[in-house]
Amino acid sequence: MTKTELIKKFADVFQTNAEGARTFFAPGRVNLIGEHTDYNGGHVFPCALTIGTYAIAKKRSDNLVRMYSVNFEEIGLIEFSLNELKYEEKHDWANYPKGVIYVFAQAGMKLDTGFDVLFTGEIPNGAGLSSSASIEVVTATLLKNLYRLDVDSIKLVQLCQQAENEFVGVSCGIMDQFAIGMTKQEHAVLLNCQTLEYTHSPLQLKDASLVIANTNKRRGLADSKYNERRSECESALADLQKEMAIQSLGDMTPEAFDKNQHLIKNEMKRKRAKHAVYENARTKEAVVKLTDGDISGFGRLMNESHVSLRDDYEVTGKELDALVEAAWTKPGVIGSRMTGAGFGGCTISIVENCQLDSFIEEVGEEYTAKTGLQADFYVVQVGEGAKEISQTEITK
Repeated sequence: MTKTELIKKFADVFQTNAEGARTFFAPGRVNLIGEHTDYNGGHVFPCALTIGTYAIAKKRSDNLVRMYSVNFEEIGLIEFSLNELKYEEKHDWANYPKGVIYVFAQAGMKLDTGFDVLFTGEIPNGAGLSSSASIEVVTATLLKNLYRLDVDSIKLVQLCQQAENEFVGVSCGIMDQFAIGMTKQEHAVLLNCQTLEYTHSPLQLKDASLVIANTNKRRGLADSKYNERRSECESALADLQKEMAIQSLGDMTPEAFDKNQHLIKNEMKRKRAKHAVYENARTKEAVVKLTDGDISGFGRLMNESHVSLRDDYEVTGKELDALVEAAWTKPGVIGSRMTGAGFGGCTISIVENCQLDSFIEEVGEEYTAKTGLQADFYVVQVGEGAKEISQTEITK
């Protein structure tokens, strides 16, 4: 769909002149390695994708906000006043951008008028590619630009995380919003989620590509066991802190964990903490491998990550395991693992370009035979962070 077509859709939906409407984009993201480490004070290594969420917006003269999503046309137009920024179940998807407006207002960045906004996205919902953070960050980006708000990029992504934590009620870490707001073209970003120190690393896969496979098993992050896992890790950390001066599980090396794990009395919580500590170490090592051009070493660490997420953190499930285990047996596969919160969603694989077609065909067939579901595959390109756009073409 072209930008012209979307602007026409904006005019039709809101029954208004679209002159002066501005267009913004925020990508989806995929995490290459470093899963369930973000809220444990560890490192993550995500990259932005070229697919994402577009928003076309125009200021109004009153304090009404009107939102419409091309992806949820059956829900229709959603309206609310800037004086009524509260979570409402009937507003469904719109609670994510509404939450961003709310936290901006709480931070003292009140809007002088309302606005109309039309969203359209290419990210499969519920797949684990962060459609929720994408719509949050594109909303924050349009607010900053439309209203000339004084907010830097890091504060912007922190406010988006706050919106999801406090307004929507999902205890997500900072990774999704940070990756969507702060990444560079053809780079992944190594982020210390405790200090927010970050380094951009060139993502050069030589003769290989990133392939995302969607299990098509829907799972809502807020309804999953995500919050339960977070609580288990917090409990394990509290046990360790009785004798250790650490702020987070991300402060520990695997060696220190092995020496002190007896302090965690509950065996299940000990396994959860082990994953967080070892995954953090794997993530830092993986970036070194990538920088050194050791793609096979990077892939090995991806495989180890999945095993840990399956056995110690227990967030994979039969669908993700079926996709990854099928991928591991195929020629040309350098590494494969689940990505995202788990309990459905997607896998990420690095596959040699010469084997892409056979990989997609054979893994797809094996997955359907094991689960009865049909996977969708995406050979993805590495994109850049959120921005206002002026291109004439918007792909969809």
